[in-house]
Amino acid sequence: MPSYVPDTILAQGAGEGHDLTGAVVPPIHLATTFLRPSEGYSSTGWSYSRYGYPGLEKPEATLKVLEGAADCRLFGSGMSAMTAVVMALRPGDHCVFPIDMYHGLKTWLKAYAAHWGTRIDHVDMTDQDKVRAAVIPGVTRLVWLETPSNPHWHIYDIANLAEIAHEAGAKLVVDSTVATPVLTQPIKFGADIVVHSATKYLNGHSDVLAGAALTAANDSFWERVVFNRDYHGGILGQFQSALLLRGMRTLHLRVARSCESAMALADALERHPKVTAVFYPGLPTHPGHSLAARQMTGGFGGMLSIVVAGGASQADRVLTRTHIWKPATSLGGVESLIERREAIEGPDSHVDPSLLRLSVGIEATADLIDDLFSALDASIGS
Repeated sequence: MPSYVPDTILAQGAGEGHDLTGAVVPPIHLATTFLRPSEGYSSTGWSYSRYGYPGLEKPEATLKVLEGAADCRLFGSGMSAMTAVVMALRPGDHCVFPIDMYHGLKTWLKAYAAHWGTRIDHVDMTDQDKVRAAVIPGVTRLVWLETPSNPHWHIYDIANLAEIAHEAGAKLVVDSTVATPVLTQPIKFGADIVVHSATKYLNGHSDVLAGAALTAANDSFWERVVFNRDYHGGILGQFQSALLLRGMRTLHLRVARSCESAMALADALERHPKVTAVFYPGLPTHPGHSLAARQMTGGFGGMLSIVVAGGASQADRVLTRTHIWKPATSLGGVESLIERREAIEGPDSHVDPSLLRLSVGIEATADLIDDLFSALDASIGS
């Protein structure tokens, strides 16, 4: 693919029209098996759809170019992509994960580590001294971070953490779901593997469950990740692949709109008398703002969180009084979502019970602000 800017790469959907028909939209191939001679593979290289199929190449190629990666594999969910990376470890390997991270993966890690003997430590990755103290040279194999992190949107220094990981003989894995390749390309900063819940911004329409993993190098560790996808049956389905590519073609436009509205919301909410804290890296008051300004380009993301006055019961009342903001769990769609995060994560959550997580969609910014402020004013202290 020629060296176009990301906006053009996304809009073009990874290249020219369909070879046979000239269609500008790639066709959907539903076949699960392909004619193959005695050598084992067809002339086009396809054999069985669990390993790959026509139609998967374009979204994988698009992500590969956007991230500057050596290879990309799409999965049936973000969890499938992430667990395929962790399961490429050997029993007894050690990993360092952040405290602030996707709760679903944290829950899975507890069960996996106990069963397979993988050693896992969670540390505050905003403190690089703590990370350096946590890694064990020759034993630590993965240092994993998520930036911006869920749900406090901490910003972690990819380049410095990559240096710490590499000095210990470990790989740095970055969950870049929230940033997307439009805002951050972790491989440029030294990351070895990048993962996405493609269900979120990459698809952007809340109608596809998908994941992605990308690598900076085609090495033996990556071969194990690919093996895990192929032999655990974690590949993305044909129809879902087509929907994902369709969504990705407007990724740059959606992310830009979400970033613009999120910044306006964060600025307004920081001055609201019934909001006691705002977590958004675009705010100068955010502790990671300067790093985010260097590490992210084009915006600070479409996710923010607020802590409301009055505790969990008042936060729940806000949820019942919004109209545009929909009370639902996910992020990165065209519609704006709101949830009380601690209630979703459960009793082992470290999140303030009155924290509301906001996923900013592409609605009119003024409408989003008015709807949320009306709910805050009607709920808290009433």
